[in-house]
Amino acid sequence: MTSTTTTPESATAAVALSGVTKVYGRGTNAVLALDGVSLDVRPGEFVCLVGASGCGKSTLLNLVAGLDRAQGGTITVADDAHPGLMFQEPALFPWLTVEANVEVPLKLRGLPRAARRERVAELLRTVHLSDFGRKRPHELSGGMRQRVALARTLALDTPVLLMDEPFGALDAMTRDILHDELERIWTERQLTVLFVTHNVREAARLADRIILLSSRPGRIIWSTEVNVSRPRRIDSPEVSAIASEVTDRLRTEVGRHGK
Repeated sequence: MTSTTTTPESATAAVALSGVTKVYGRGTNAVLALDGVSLDVRPGEFVCLVGASGCGKSTLLNLVAGLDRAQGGTITVADDAHPGLMFQEPALFPWLTVEANVEVPLKLRGLPRAARRERVAELLRTVHLSDFGRKRPHELSGGMRQRVALARTLALDTPVLLMDEPFGALDAMTRDILHDELERIWTERQLTVLFVTHNVREAARLADRIILLSSRPGRIIWSTEVNVSRPRRIDSPEVSAIASEVTDRLRTEVGRHGK
């Protein structure tokens, strides 16, 4: 059965995957990337996916985003929402200003010019970049470019946000600041977030639930609820304890695969 995106029968899941399988290539060159992945993400939940490189985390996001198709299983998104996808690199148009970059999805949606201007101003306030609308990407820091990319994704007005290591290339302090900003926006807008990361402390800092994928082929082998009150600090003892547990399980999985 081919992967589809429809309204799920149950209203309890914002995103639901059932038996999702993805294979790259054919015949003797075929690579099984995901094998029977089933996962329900509750509305408003922040879920982090962790696992070794090549385990299929990004592949899973691409399938949910509709950028690729699975060979088996189903993918359902509540209310036919089209998820917003944010990558590790900002992928901004260098010849456009910050305002114009954020405006692109609004133009594609056919919003009138006045409505676009108002919405862009609101989004730049949301990510604390109101004073930088006329700047171009090369005039911004890495963290500021990621804020622009986040604002552009939010312009899609989707309740489901997919994030593929969006802060992986940033320094620790900038990443920590953006964790605070993302948590604030997620709370204010009641978003559902599916977040891929290699950083287990980042997962423990942000997630309501952490999902561990096996080494290729990707299967869900463990999950845990992060019952730590918010706001959290990435260096708090509670976050450190969760990160240590995830790290131990990840090391075990990587070791098993290495053998």
